[in-house]
Amino acid sequence: MERGKLIVIEGTDCSGKETQSKLLIENLKKQGYKCVMFGFPNYDSPTGKIIGGPFLGKEEINECYFEEGPTKVDPKVSCLYYTADFKYNIKEVNDYLDKGYYVILDRYVTSSLGHQGSKISDKDERFQMYQWIDKLNYWLMGLPKPDITIFLHVPFAYAKELKKNRASLDKAEKDEEHLKNAERAYLELVGLYNWKYINCIKDDELRTIPDINQEIMNIILSS
Repeated sequence: MERGKLIVIEGTDCSGKETQSKLLIENLKKQGYKCVMFGFPNYDSPTGKIIGGPFLGKEEINECYFEEGPTKVDPKVSCLYYTADFKYNIKEVNDYLDKGYYVILDRYVTSSLGHQGSKISDKDERFQMYQWIDKLNYWLMGLPKPDITIFLHVPFAYAKELKKNRASLDKAEKDEEHLKNAERAYLELVGLYNWKYINCIKDDELRTIPDINQEIMNIILSS
Protein backbone atom coordinates (compact mmCIF):
# COMPACT_ATOMS: atom_id res chain seq x y z
CA MET A 1 0.00 0.00 0.00
CA GLU A 2 1.25 3.45 -0.90
CA ARG A 3 2.05 5.57 2.15
CA GLY A 4 -0.28 8.49 2.75
CA LYS A 5 0.59 12.17 2.82
CA LEU A 6 1.37 14.27 5.87
CA ILE A 7 -0.10 17.74 5.46
CA VAL A 8 0.53 20.51 7.98
CA ILE A 9 -1.70 23.55 8.33
CA GLU A 10 0.41 26.27 9.91
CA GLY A 11 -0.20 29.99 10.30
CA THR A 12 0.03 33.20 12.23
CA ASP A 13 -2.18 33.92 15.23
CA CYS A 14 -5.92 34.04 14.38
CA SER A 15 -5.39 32.60 10.90
CA GLY A 16 -7.99 29.84 11.41
CA LYS A 17 -5.68 26.83 11.43
CA GLU A 18 -8.07 24.56 13.32
CA THR A 19 -11.14 25.76 11.41
CA GLN A 20 -9.45 25.21 8.06
CA SER A 21 -8.11 21.79 9.11
CA LYS A 22 -11.59 20.58 10.09
CA LEU A 23 -13.18 21.92 6.89
CA LEU A 24 -10.39 20.37 4.83
CA ILE A 25 -11.14 16.95 6.35
CA GLU A 26 -14.82 17.40 5.57
CA ASN A 27 -14.18 18.36 1.95
CA LEU A 28 -11.61 15.64 1.33
CA LYS A 29 -14.04 13.00 2.66
CA LYS A 30 -16.75 14.30 0.32
CA GLN A 31 -14.39 13.56 -2.57
CA GLY A 32 -13.76 10.04 -1.32
CA TYR A 33 -10.32 10.48 0.24
CA LYS A 34 -9.26 8.65 3.38
CA CYS A 35 -8.21 11.33 5.82
CA VAL A 36 -7.83 12.09 9.52
CA MET A 37 -6.88 15.16 11.57
CA PHE A 38 -4.67 15.66 14.61
CA GLY A 39 -3.80 18.84 16.49
CA PHE A 40 -0.58 19.75 18.25
CA PRO A 41 -0.06 20.20 21.10
CA ASN A 42 -2.39 17.32 21.93
CA TYR A 43 -3.87 18.86 25.07
CA ASP A 44 -5.72 15.62 25.90
CA SER A 45 -2.46 13.68 26.24
CA PRO A 46 -0.10 13.75 29.25
CA THR A 47 2.56 15.69 27.35
CA GLY A 48 0.01 18.14 25.99
CA LYS A 49 -1.42 18.77 29.45
CA ILE A 50 2.06 19.69 30.66
CA ILE A 51 2.34 22.24 27.85
CA GLY A 52 -1.16 23.62 28.38
CA GLY A 53 -0.79 24.13 32.13
CA PRO A 54 2.73 24.39 33.57
CA PHE A 55 4.23 25.81 30.37
CA LEU A 56 1.59 27.99 28.65
CA GLY A 57 -0.64 28.71 31.63
CA LYS A 58 -3.88 28.51 29.68
CA GLU A 59 -6.69 30.28 31.50
CA GLU A 60 -8.82 27.16 31.98
CA ILE A 61 -5.81 25.62 33.78
CA ASN A 62 -4.46 28.93 35.07
CA GLU A 63 -0.98 28.04 36.24
CA CYS A 64 2.30 28.69 34.44
CA TYR A 65 5.36 27.47 36.36
CA PHE A 66 7.71 29.87 34.55
CA GLU A 67 7.66 33.28 36.23
CA GLU A 68 9.09 34.91 33.10
CA GLY A 69 6.26 33.50 30.94
CA PRO A 70 6.55 30.96 28.09
CA THR A 71 7.63 33.50 25.47
CA LYS A 72 10.73 34.32 27.53
CA VAL A 73 11.80 30.73 28.23
CA ASP A 74 14.98 29.67 26.43
CA PRO A 75 13.90 28.42 22.96
CA LYS A 76 15.75 25.12 23.27
CA VAL A 77 14.09 24.40 26.62
CA SER A 78 10.71 25.28 25.11
CA CYS A 79 11.29 23.05 22.09
CA LEU A 80 11.92 20.03 24.26
CA TYR A 81 8.41 20.23 25.73
CA TYR A 82 6.82 20.37 22.29
CA THR A 83 9.07 17.69 20.82
CA ALA A 84 8.10 15.40 23.70
CA ASP A 85 4.45 15.92 22.74
CA PHE A 86 5.10 15.16 19.07
CA LYS A 87 7.07 12.02 19.92
CA TYR A 88 4.55 10.78 22.49
CA ASN A 89 1.63 11.09 20.07
CA ILE A 90 3.24 10.32 16.71
CA LYS A 91 2.58 6.56 16.57
CA GLU A 92 -1.08 7.07 15.67
CA VAL A 93 -0.09 9.54 12.96
CA ASN A 94 2.35 7.05 11.46
CA ASP A 95 -0.22 4.24 11.64
CA TYR A 96 -2.64 6.26 9.50
CA LEU A 97 0.10 7.22 7.06
CA ASP A 98 0.95 3.52 6.68
CA LYS A 99 -2.72 2.89 5.79
CA GLY A 100 -2.54 5.42 2.96
CA TYR A 101 -4.45 8.26 4.66
CA TYR A 102 -4.11 11.97 4.15
CA VAL A 103 -3.11 13.02 7.68
CA ILE A 104 -3.88 16.67 8.41
CA LEU A 105 -1.98 18.26 11.29
CA ASP A 106 -3.16 21.49 12.87
CA ARG A 107 0.37 22.72 13.76
CA TYR A 108 3.48 20.59 14.15
CA VAL A 109 7.27 21.06 14.24
CA THR A 110 6.57 24.07 12.03
CA SER A 111 5.16 25.87 15.09
CA SER A 112 8.37 25.28 17.03
CA LEU A 113 10.33 26.72 14.12
CA GLY A 114 8.19 29.84 14.05
CA HIS A 115 7.61 30.53 17.72
CA GLN A 116 10.96 29.44 19.13
CA GLY A 117 12.97 30.84 16.24
CA SER A 118 11.22 34.17 16.81
CA LYS A 119 12.92 34.53 20.19
CA ILE A 120 16.29 35.10 18.49
CA SER A 121 16.89 38.54 17.00
CA ASP A 122 20.14 37.84 15.12
CA LYS A 123 19.36 36.39 11.70
CA ASP A 124 22.34 34.01 11.57
CA GLU A 125 21.68 32.70 15.08
CA ARG A 126 18.00 32.32 14.22
CA PHE A 127 18.91 30.23 11.18
CA GLN A 128 21.07 28.01 13.40
CA MET A 129 18.06 27.61 15.69
CA TYR A 130 15.95 26.47 12.76
CA GLN A 131 18.60 23.85 11.95
CA TRP A 132 18.75 22.71 15.58
CA ILE A 133 14.95 22.27 15.72
CA ASP A 134 14.98 20.42 12.41
CA LYS A 135 17.72 18.06 13.57
CA LEU A 136 16.13 17.47 16.99
CA ASN A 137 12.74 16.49 15.61
CA TYR A 138 13.40 14.81 12.28
CA TRP A 139 16.80 13.20 12.82
CA LEU A 140 17.17 12.55 16.55
CA MET A 141 13.49 11.86 17.28
CA GLY A 142 12.71 10.31 13.89
CA LEU A 143 9.48 12.25 13.39
CA PRO A 144 7.98 12.14 9.88
CA LYS A 145 8.60 15.19 7.72
CA PRO A 146 5.55 16.90 6.19
CA ASP A 147 4.86 16.25 2.51
CA ILE A 148 3.09 19.61 2.27
CA THR A 149 3.11 22.57 4.66
CA ILE A 150 0.48 25.23 4.05
CA PHE A 151 1.03 28.57 5.75
CA LEU A 152 -1.96 30.84 6.46
CA HIS A 153 -1.00 34.48 6.88
CA VAL A 154 -3.10 37.00 8.74
CA PRO A 155 -0.97 40.12 9.41
CA PHE A 156 -0.63 41.10 13.06
CA ALA A 157 -2.82 44.21 12.81
CA TYR A 158 -5.77 42.14 11.54
CA ALA A 159 -5.12 39.36 14.06
CA LYS A 160 -5.19 41.88 16.90
CA GLU A 161 -8.73 42.90 15.92
CA LEU A 162 -9.90 39.32 15.51
CA LYS A 163 -8.51 38.37 18.90
CA LYS A 164 -10.88 40.78 20.63
CA ASN A 165 -13.61 38.16 20.10
CA ARG A 166 -11.70 35.37 21.87
CA ALA A 167 -13.04 34.32 25.26
CA SER A 168 -9.65 33.35 26.70
CA LEU A 169 -5.97 33.74 25.82
CA ASP A 170 -2.88 31.98 27.13
CA LYS A 171 0.26 33.89 28.09
CA ALA A 172 1.87 33.45 24.66
CA GLU A 173 -1.24 34.73 22.86
CA LYS A 174 -1.19 37.86 25.04
CA ASP A 175 2.42 38.75 24.20
CA GLU A 176 2.17 41.13 21.23
CA GLU A 177 5.92 41.51 20.78
CA HIS A 178 6.30 37.74 20.58
CA LEU A 179 3.50 37.46 18.00
CA LYS A 180 5.07 40.14 15.81
CA ASN A 181 8.44 38.37 15.97
CA ALA A 182 6.77 35.03 15.24
CA GLU A 183 5.14 36.52 12.14
CA ARG A 184 8.56 37.69 10.95
CA ALA A 185 10.06 34.25 11.55
CA TYR A 186 7.19 32.48 9.79
CA LEU A 187 7.53 34.62 6.67
CA GLU A 188 11.25 33.85 6.68
CA LEU A 189 10.51 30.12 7.00
CA VAL A 190 8.08 30.17 4.06
CA GLY A 191 11.04 30.94 1.81
CA LEU A 192 13.58 28.72 3.55
CA TYR A 193 11.37 25.61 3.58
CA ASN A 194 9.30 26.26 0.46
CA TRP A 195 5.99 26.22 2.31
CA LYS A 196 2.80 26.92 0.37
CA TYR A 197 1.77 30.49 1.21
CA ILE A 198 -1.84 31.65 1.49
CA ASN A 199 -2.65 35.30 2.09
CA CYS A 200 -5.87 35.39 4.13
CA ILE A 201 -6.42 39.09 3.36
CA LYS A 202 -7.75 40.47 0.07
CA ASP A 203 -8.59 44.12 -0.62
CA ASP A 204 -8.02 44.93 3.06
CA GLU A 205 -10.66 42.40 4.12
CA LEU A 206 -10.41 38.94 5.63
CA ARG A 207 -11.21 36.33 3.00
CA THR A 208 -14.10 33.95 3.66
CA ILE A 209 -13.43 30.56 5.22
CA PRO A 210 -14.71 28.62 2.14
CA ASP A 211 -12.58 30.76 -0.20
CA ILE A 212 -9.41 30.05 1.75
CA ASN A 213 -10.29 26.38 2.05
CA GLN A 214 -10.77 26.05 -1.70
CA GLU A 215 -7.22 27.36 -2.19
CA ILE A 216 -5.96 24.79 0.32
CA MET A 217 -7.83 22.02 -1.52
CA ASN A 218 -6.36 23.13 -4.84
CA ILE A 219 -2.83 22.98 -3.40
CA ILE A 220 -3.28 19.50 -1.95
CA LEU A 221 -5.00 17.92 -4.93
CA SER A 222 -2.46 19.33 -7.37
CA SER A 223 0.59 18.21 -5.36
